[in-house]
Amino acid sequence: MKEVLILLYGGRSAERDVSVLSAESVMRAVDYSKHTVKTFFISHNGDFIKTQEFDEKPADDEKLMTNISIDLSAKIKPSDIYEEGAVVFPVLHGPMGEDGSIQGFLEILKMPYIGPNITAASVTMDKIMTKHVLDAVGVPQVPYVAVVGSESINEKMVEVNEKLTYPVFVKPANMGSSVGVSKIDSADKLEEGLREAFKFDNRIAVEQGVDAREIEVAVLGNLNVKSTLAGEVVKDVAFYDYNSKYINNKITMDIPAHVDEKIMEELRFYAELAYRTVNGSGLSRCDFFLTKDGKYYLNEINAIPGFTQYSMYPLLWENMGLPYADLIEQLIILAKEAFEVREGHLK
Repeated sequence: MKEVLILLYGGRSAERDVSVLSAESVMRAVDYSKHTVKTFFISHNGDFIKTQEFDEKPADDEKLMTNISIDLSAKIKPSDIYEEGAVVFPVLHGPMGEDGSIQGFLEILKMPYIGPNITAASVTMDKIMTKHVLDAVGVPQVPYVAVVGSESINEKMVEVNEKLTYPVFVKPANMGSSVGVSKIDSADKLEEGLREAFKFDNRIAVEQGVDAREIEVAVLGNLNVKSTLAGEVVKDVAFYDYNSKYINNKITMDIPAHVDEKIMEELRFYAELAYRTVNGSGLSRCDFFLTKDGKYYLNEINAIPGFTQYSMYPLLWENMGLPYADLIEQLIILAKEAFEVREGHLK
């Protein structure tokens, strides 16, 4: 009998369009000799909508529901996604999907799920919190200033100008996929960048800009953690923003990255250390900056990295000999293992 894999996608965050792209890629990569796939769309308003079911690989032109094509007649109660023995893949990015919210909901339902637990999701979703936690174990990070609450803008702009040099990057603490991120080249543009970021969050990280390559390491596992050789984002644009990633696709990837062997080992060491420190489970992608003089800094941990056809995470594992379908299978196994551990502690 086939196991059921439930894909939750969409969501309430500004990254919901990325989620749809990821879910459509996952639904085509599943091993349908082992699994039936059931999909559920979470609308921008937070409604749960029952969408397609697949017993075999969907056609290339098969599309999932979006907010544009939503069918509210298929609306269900959130708890109606429950199915005994099913594993959930919350292919959700950003707030209300990658921050511990959906993970807590699934634990209440007593369902195994792929990806970070509540702790790992909440810590890694918040860039400021991540920095505090990783500082404690010595993971190298770029200098930064935390801005909490828009009323502190003037005071914090002074601090940025005293502690950092331009350019700086202004980032909402709880967004990903470069949503709301601005590159600021001079002090007179800083307030504009901060106010743009405050449209997405009330906690902002202003980070020192560095002239660096973007190097990424994929991590997989629960207690037994494995990492990949690093890959590099090769940009055709100066700033790797949302449009570059998902709309214009102005990037290519160098896998494995051409870096010194010693640096490669150290990047993998710090990726695994960071993952364990935030209590990671299932998967994460650790993104580093690597400067010309060989210095490196962990930029962020993506607890639910993208799974589109352009995504680095599955390509990194493919380079290690783990194809896309097998990677999903491994994630399902890890989800069930984590579930058994959680439930075992409650007996």
